Amino acid sequence: MVHHTMNTSNTSAPSASSNNKVMDQFGRVSRTAMKVVVGALIVGSLASCAISPASDPAPVTVPRPQIVTVPGDGGTLPPPIQRGKSRWTPVRWSELPGWGQDSLHEAWNAWVRGCERPAPGQAGPCAELRQLSIASAAEQQAWVMNRFVPYRVVESDGSVPEGLLTGYYEPIMAASRVPTATHRVPLFGPPGGLRPGQPWYTRQEIDTLPAAQAALQGRAVAWLADPIDALILQIQGSGRLNFVESDGRTRQVRVAFAAHNGHPYQSVGRWLLDQGAIREASWASIKAWAVQNPQRLNEMLWSNPRTVFFREEALSELDARFGPRGAQGVPLTPGRSIAVDPQSIPYGTPVWLASQGPTFNVQKLVMAQDTGGAIVGAVRADLFTGWGGWSDEAYITAAALKQPLQMWVLLPR
Repeated sequence: MVHHTMNTSNTSAPSASSNNKVMDQFGRVSRTAMKVVVGALIVGSLASCAISPASDPAPVTVPRPQIVTVPGDGGTLPPPIQRGKSRWTPVRWSELPGWGQDSLHEAWNAWVRGCERPAPGQAGPCAELRQLSIASAAEQQAWVMNRFVPYRVVESDGSVPEGLLTGYYEPIMAASRVPTATHRVPLFGPPGGLRPGQPWYTRQEIDTLPAAQAALQGRAVAWLADPIDALILQIQGSGRLNFVESDGRTRQVRVAFAAHNGHPYQSVGRWLLDQGAIREASWASIKAWAVQNPQRLNEMLWSNPRTVFFREEALSELDARFGPRGAQGVPLTPGRSIAVDPQSIPYGTPVWLASQGPTFNVQKLVMAQDTGGAIVGAVRADLFTGWGGWSDEAYITAAALKQPLQMWVLLPR
């Protein structure tokens, strides 16, 4: 999933996070089972006494709780590591804001999925990770501290940037499989002859040149009612579409990023801001401007020469519980997957992020699993907030999120 981020307003909104109910249920079941076992042993002992009062009952042995030893935070730190666009400086665990307060089990699903394609050097810890899925919080924290060293991510020259955290989501929209009176905006699959790294027709040329339109003939995967909705899907890089099939049933599918036309992404929000047409680059403002200026709609859309092409994917019950596949090739987890600049942080790397701002205050473990056209720089991340429509939390949080960021990567010892 390769997406882009538009500058947005900093309106307050509720935070989005992953809620792994399966993990909680396993935790409760294991504690309940222990109580049942102990109770059964005691009842069995009493019954034995009632049958043979003269004999001594066998002693009941209750397993002692496992003592989790959290490693010390001393010792010699390893040397810094130089990356393409960043420098990683080793630090103590005590230097990570909020370390020990995050519900690590909420990040475990994202970590397990990331281990399907582990980052360099992560194969060893990945082999141990799955069996810790139902471990206690103390056990998970001790394992992380024993197996990893935290490194702060800074600029390649060693300077500490302010950093930037934004958000993105997976839109849910109504669509048609054929053009209709209301659904006339196509989403195309990749055209024949498209070559990675070579520019194809621009967005304006696709809309106006017969040669470009001929190359896309029969390539539409869906039709939308609003050209700005189509632009939003292209910027987010993926979405869920609700089709009304020929038998009258509603079916939801995913359209995933397949390719783009090789031209640089340009923000339509920035284009409108530069002209003084709007005061904040929010989708609500952009849509309102488009309604008031229909004669200039194409001019705005063509200011972004990049077009994204899609492919349709079936959406099983399991697939629907996760987001689309990110650039790492694994499904994204709401609140626990981030898009990064791969020249700063490799895909599959566990990352501790800390950010305070008007949208929310967050200090937690996430996984680097995606990238985007606007995600460039050493300390730059886009948080995947989930999926939904205009009134859902995933969109509200993603649209509002724009605040300072600090990042630490966790590397195996």
